[in-house]
Amino acid sequence: MKVFSLFHLSLLGFSAVLGNASWAQSPGQPAGADPSSFIFLMIAMVAIMYFIVIRPQQKEQKQHQARINALKKGDKVVTAGGVHGLVKTVKEKTLLVEIAPGIKITLNRQSVSTVLEPENGKGKKDSSDEEEVGDDEEDEA
Repeated sequence: MKVFSLFHLSLLGFSAVLGNASWAQSPGQPAGADPSSFIFLMIAMVAIMYFIVIRPQQKEQKQHQARINALKKGDKVVTAGGVHGLVKTVKEKTLLVEIAPGIKITLNRQSVSTVLEPENGKGKKDSSDEEEVGDDEEDEA
């Protein structure tokens, strides 16, 4: 819906500029909006794009960098290549990650794409998993 609104704003801005052209007007019609309204609309569109796209992306990048900097022994991670593992050793720029029992690899910190949340204590399932099981049982009945 936001894209739809931005599209209409741009059409309004272009129509304001075209409305000032002498060839686009009939002799009896009043002049359209001045070009400053077009400039105002363009500035408004850039501001909207900043708050919708750029700012949230920068915020997410900062949060990701903070998660990578806060890695510690025992954290579960997923690499950029999709390999899941458990952090065994943390160094300044690298991590030693165990991907299977007895198999360890060294990774750059920047190659970690996701830090997985720790499991609930005592090995319990998440409530979302329990709801899915309950839905399946209702379907079978």
